[in-house]
Amino acid sequence: MSKIDSESGTEPREIELKLDCAGPDLTALAGHPRLQGASSEPDLLVTTYYDTPNRDLRAAGLTLRIRAQGGRHIQTVKAGSGAVGLFDRAEWETEIGGETPDPAAWAGTAAEEVLQKAEAAPERLFSTIVMRREVPVEHGRSRILVTLDEGRVESPAGDAPLCGLELELQEGDPADLFVVAQAFAETVPLRLSVNAKSGVGFALIDGIGPGVVKAEPVDLPDGASAGEVFRRVARACLRHMRLNETAFLEGGRAPEALHQIRVSLRRLRSALSLFAPMLEGDPRADGFNDEIKRVTEPFGHARNLDVFLGQTLPALAKERPDEPGLDGLRERAEAERERAYDAVLATLESPQWRGLVIDFAGWVEAGAWTAQEAAAEDGRAFAARVLDRARLRLKKRGRGLKRLDPHTRHRARIAAKKLRYGAEFFAGLYQKKKARRRQDKFGAALSDLQDHLGILNDLETARSMTERLSGPPMPGADETSTQDLLEAAADARAELLDVKPFWR
Repeated sequence: MSKIDSESGTEPREIELKLDCAGPDLTALAGHPRLQGASSEPDLLVTTYYDTPNRDLRAAGLTLRIRAQGGRHIQTVKAGSGAVGLFDRAEWETEIGGETPDPAAWAGTAAEEVLQKAEAAPERLFSTIVMRREVPVEHGRSRILVTLDEGRVESPAGDAPLCGLELELQEGDPADLFVVAQAFAETVPLRLSVNAKSGVGFALIDGIGPGVVKAEPVDLPDGASAGEVFRRVARACLRHMRLNETAFLEGGRAPEALHQIRVSLRRLRSALSLFAPMLEGDPRADGFNDEIKRVTEPFGHARNLDVFLGQTLPALAKERPDEPGLDGLRERAEAERERAYDAVLATLESPQWRGLVIDFAGWVEAGAWTAQEAAAEDGRAFAARVLDRARLRLKKRGRGLKRLDPHTRHRARIAAKKLRYGAEFFAGLYQKKKARRRQDKFGAALSDLQDHLGILNDLETARSMTERLSGPPMPGADETSTQDLLEAAADARAELLDVKPFWR
């Protein structure tokens, strides 16, 4: 299998775009015009994955497997985890003499040190059995191997189906992978994959199905450039979105999954805003921001109805149990939420949405912004300027917080949220003990401010939602409690501004 060398030239790398699809779609895709002209009969591949009883390889972000094909056995070590769509990983392949892992074949790989320190040898965990069809495709100056896999994972905990499309770059430009993927997406529904086959196997033996997940810290290497930080932040946001999109689509439209999809997209749009000074030479940045906002408009309405039905109405019923019209209001809200969720589902299942996500992922990896001088700037220097501006914006918008009208107060809340996301995005660049202590204090004060402003915002949203649904007037928060919230928010803002910035 052809590999592309890393920039350092010290290790072979595998660069491939992984996409999810269903079995019937894979069958339909086999007839795509781009996949004709080269005879390719499916091959049976049986691949067995190994790790130590303590899962030392997995903890190090490594996988060890042996693939049997045509009487040969190939032992492979792969590095890297937590990807979305484009998997760019170090990979070491060696032909061995049988089905048992060979220590000589992992010598000189990333697995060697891990397995030398492990308390026990690797053991068999699970296997994948797939029928694979491979078709070489050329696009521009790139050579791409298109792989269609259909089969299953077998494990002691049970089996699970496997179906997917992989586009491996054998030579050329990674951007071409996304162009070819978009051509295929016009024929069948494709989504960016967040799991390698090993991920499906580990989910089986761990007993974990598609579930709601929160945003994870962004792993940033020492000396990362501004461009590398942005790419890793955007990938993390896309991964966060895709995991929860799957949880929503396969988990009965769970409200918390929808909430996390919204969080991931808010984080993504905040990243586009925070990195705007670096992206300003690429006109597609603003276009993506606007399009994501437009397409996902129904998500906010659905989430507001979840909060209204789950928090606001129960509190109102407890406070005013004899209020006439509450039952009717609840019924109208439930009907409205059902329509809103139908709109969310229609968006997530639309080819426009799937295409937008693939297009955005391709831009993140190989957009025009990557060639600009600003992308090469030191990440810490860039982060310091961005966070200083975000902090100053919150300072200005929150001035006189106790006297601000709801609309202006909301703008202060958005500024606080953007500062919080920025602090989370760049946190990995500041890992010394003093900086981490300051991060904790900074995060606590910022979270406190957001909590108080969020409660005030929820009250305003509840009033507007009740008016929209023609319900009985919402009782406003009494003046004392509102003033208490404003006082607390002002105190949190003052405390936040007193904390020495962890990036300085």
